[in-house]
Amino acid sequence: MCERIRIGLSVAMVATMVMLAMACGGAGPVEEAMPESEPAAAVDTGAGTIVRLDPAFDALVPADAQIEKLADGYGFTEGPVWVRRGDPGPYLLFSDIPNNAIRKWSPTEGTSDFMNPVFEGDPEGRSVGSNGLLIDSEGRLILCEHGNRRISRIEADGSITVLADRYDGKRLNSPNDAVFHANGWLYFTDPPYGLVGQDEDPDKELDFNGIFRLSPEGEVELLARDQTRPNGIALSPDGGTLYAANSDGNDKGWYAYGVLDDGTLGPGRKFNDANEDAPGAADGMTIDRNGNLFASGPGGIWVISPDGTHLGSIQPDEVPANAGWGDDGNTLYMTGRTGLYRIRLNTGGAIP
Repeated sequence: MCERIRIGLSVAMVATMVMLAMACGGAGPVEEAMPESEPAAAVDTGAGTIVRLDPAFDALVPADAQIEKLADGYGFTEGPVWVRRGDPGPYLLFSDIPNNAIRKWSPTEGTSDFMNPVFEGDPEGRSVGSNGLLIDSEGRLILCEHGNRRISRIEADGSITVLADRYDGKRLNSPNDAVFHANGWLYFTDPPYGLVGQDEDPDKELDFNGIFRLSPEGEVELLARDQTRPNGIALSPDGGTLYAANSDGNDKGWYAYGVLDDGTLGPGRKFNDANEDAPGAADGMTIDRNGNLFASGPGGIWVISPDGTHLGSIQPDEVPANAGWGDDGNTLYMTGRTGLYRIRLNTGGAIP
């Protein structure tokens, strides 16, 4: 079921310049115009392809970077999170949504089940597993649950605490992804993907798909409802900007919201458009220490600078739905459809 692949490829980038000088009779030299710089080509590297679009990309992704495939055979992988304080050592957790399980990958032991099942009961055709996963400041696992339509926490003794399952007395749709602010606020998205009929499902109680904030005291507050399919979510390193992906096929892209002093959000703006004719949508994301987004988008992981420039893409063999930092913080783990991938970078992000 699980396969670990290590492929080493040496990639040479060769640039050719041609100068032509002609002298004819008494005529002076004829100068040829220098050719324009060609767009960066996609380069195969291990279990995928790297596309370089901007010179700034080279400082983030090494020239010899390799994409590795660590495991495969799953239904649809999501929510990678590194458990730094694991026992007996650190490991990665990720959701296998249609198979209703959370999987574990260890550098020393490979893959195994961490939690199976996540949802206990009749799935009734729904996608009932967990989606986004994250670790809180005390090292506890936080789950965005589709089937149970809630945000929950696994305590040290294995018991489960429900953190949020309703807003204004109505059940949440199916929490998708979440991120902690340094102040303890938990921001999360709530699209309808865990419901069979999605927006038309008879069990849907909210008439919108929102972005919410959960306070440390347990209060759920609606912050934005301007997106049709709010999905991946992340915060800038200074906590001043919240990014949210809209995975609607008619409006794929990433939105940016200013985080106000009280934790609420200012008006959203389209940060980067992802309406490209390529497989995949704007989905899960993470941010490096300099504020660059590593965001699941059409074709792969889009690397987007803080000013919204698409610097390049990391494209595993399967289109990823999410990404997260692991190891010492400079390894990007990517959940791609049926598999798990990683790449070592020159940049990285914080690990709780």
